[in-house]
Amino acid sequence: MADVPAELWKPTPESMRASRMAAFARWVEERRGVSFGDPTDYDALWRWSVEHLDRFWGDLARWTGVLDVPDDAVLTDRRMPGAVWFPGTTVNYAEQALRRSTDAAPALIAVAEDGDPVEISWATLRGQVGAFAATLRRLGVRRGDRVVGYLPNVPEAVVAFLGAASIGAVWSSCAPDFGTRAVLDRFAQIEPVVLVAVDGYRFNGKAHDRRDVVAELRAGLPTVRTTIAVPRLFPGEVPDGALPWAEAVADEQEPVFEALPFDSPLWILYSSGTTGLPKGIVHGHGGVVLEHLKWGLLHQDLRPGDRFYWYTSTAWMMWNVVVSSLLSGATAVLHDGAPAYPTVDAQFALAARTGVTLLGTSPGYLAACQKAGVRPGDDHDLSSVRVLGATGSPLPAASYHWVYDAVGTDLQLTSASGGTDVATGFIGSSPLLPVTAGELQRPMLAVAVASWDEEGRPVVGELGELVVTEPMPSMPLYFWNDPSGERYRAAYFEPWPGVWRHGDWLEITERGTCVITGRSDSTLNRGGVRMGTADIYAAVESVPEVLDCVVLGVEQPDGGYWMPLFVQLAPGEELTEELTGRLTAAIREQASPRHVPDEIIAVPGVPHTRTGKRLEVPLKKLFQGADPAKAVNTGAVDDASLVEHYIALARSRSR
Repeated sequence: MADVPAELWKPTPESMRASRMAAFARWVEERRGVSFGDPTDYDALWRWSVEHLDRFWGDLARWTGVLDVPDDAVLTDRRMPGAVWFPGTTVNYAEQALRRSTDAAPALIAVAEDGDPVEISWATLRGQVGAFAATLRRLGVRRGDRVVGYLPNVPEAVVAFLGAASIGAVWSSCAPDFGTRAVLDRFAQIEPVVLVAVDGYRFNGKAHDRRDVVAELRAGLPTVRTTIAVPRLFPGEVPDGALPWAEAVADEQEPVFEALPFDSPLWILYSSGTTGLPKGIVHGHGGVVLEHLKWGLLHQDLRPGDRFYWYTSTAWMMWNVVVSSLLSGATAVLHDGAPAYPTVDAQFALAARTGVTLLGTSPGYLAACQKAGVRPGDDHDLSSVRVLGATGSPLPAASYHWVYDAVGTDLQLTSASGGTDVATGFIGSSPLLPVTAGELQRPMLAVAVASWDEEGRPVVGELGELVVTEPMPSMPLYFWNDPSGERYRAAYFEPWPGVWRHGDWLEITERGTCVITGRSDSTLNRGGVRMGTADIYAAVESVPEVLDCVVLGVEQPDGGYWMPLFVQLAPGEELTEELTGRLTAAIREQASPRHVPDEIIAVPGVPHTRTGKRLEVPLKKLFQGADPAKAVNTGAVDDASLVEHYIALARSRSR
């Protein structure tokens, strides 16, 4: 039996009983006449939730005041794809997001690189949403029309989204660090009628003028009838024919919310688009409302007065999750700036300055802080932080230990696995469970997660494919421009029709905890022994000279297998024989002696998707001889110039 990881934190009996999750469990017990044995027994509650999906979601909808329907009107068709939830009911996301407004705390706190935090009250947010919605109506925007934002993580983005949602328009956004081609790849396919665009942004202490990009977007989106100009760098300047933002929200008023069918389209998110045109993923009002209430109220224990922060941009689904903290009555903290500016511990400094109670970030950021030797708990007052969350990639065990050593011992460290595809999590945290190093606590309520082997059999204690065997309300309604559903089915329901295959390697331990080891399409498979790339990264990044790395498992035409490790070294460091030996030893001892790389190659950097994931599969395709133009969509990469280095390496290797 494998060693049980260290238990680094656990809730108190008092905190468990006082949690929203336990309160919900007690309410269900009383309403249903069932018994979970103990309302703080998470596993019993989870089993009931996946065995009785209709009862769970119907009860959650009633408990939160969203809907009240009989059990047989909750899930009338369980097919995947094609599940039918709450037919005949109406829900408006914006109405739900604004209904818990209070004067006791702000709705939004905006933090920019070049200024002090700015608080926006619930009354102001409601008034501006009402004004923006009225402007859209005046402009002729109708239910189902698309409204798009080329915006940073600022209050204007929240107002525009909620204003569009309130009238039944469909929202979509891109961050202003996206270039023209990357934005058009996304927006052109959905044919928007209104473009809300910023003139520039600040990042890492520098101003970035985006006026030329906005002009190109206006020219490249012929369906756009109106551009609404949001000033950031040039407040006195408005593009010809554009409507100033100040005018769009001048007439503050109470919003008028359209009563929308449960499955009305709410927003369009996008696949990474690293190997082709990004797929437009459409989610619905009702499904997102319920999933995000479940996530916020039950799993994160959010309450009015809490302050919710997650480092993100408007191009990543975590921005949508930040906005959805409003559903729970919490204050959404918006950060417009670089993650580590002006110092590497910037996010912890921001949390201390704004009184954040749930601080969300990426595993990469935590690793960078660890390598820099900072001790945020010593340098900042983080007493308000109750939960520290990390997502975007697997969180290694070393980062768990660092958090409890250098950040604080009284907070719950949570790691989650989910994604843009469902706009929520599959596996995550619970206020009823302890935290163990390197592991995710459990599958989330009403998410029928399993790990399957190649034959489609559930496995425990070994790696398998992450699958979901029952529908979730926030699974995509459809892909944009996919009327037959063929692309949607191909993306998730192969090789097992009717079962969602997510593309991650998952191990469910005998204790019920979960370990994600990387994408199954980038698995290292040497000599029939499979390993997720996350294990290699954890070992390599324990070596202080390494800033970043990417490992590939490249199947060769002659049947051979080449496994290179590319490392970005810290400034002034060189890939010496001694350093190569230490890297090899770290992989051999901490990961697997069978997965020591064939070569270790120093590179200027590692390209990532714009949501921080390493570009493993596209880079692998380059070294398999694929046309670079087809292997990598550079518009979807955080630093496209880095890709050229790998293209050159692939070409030199093929000679």
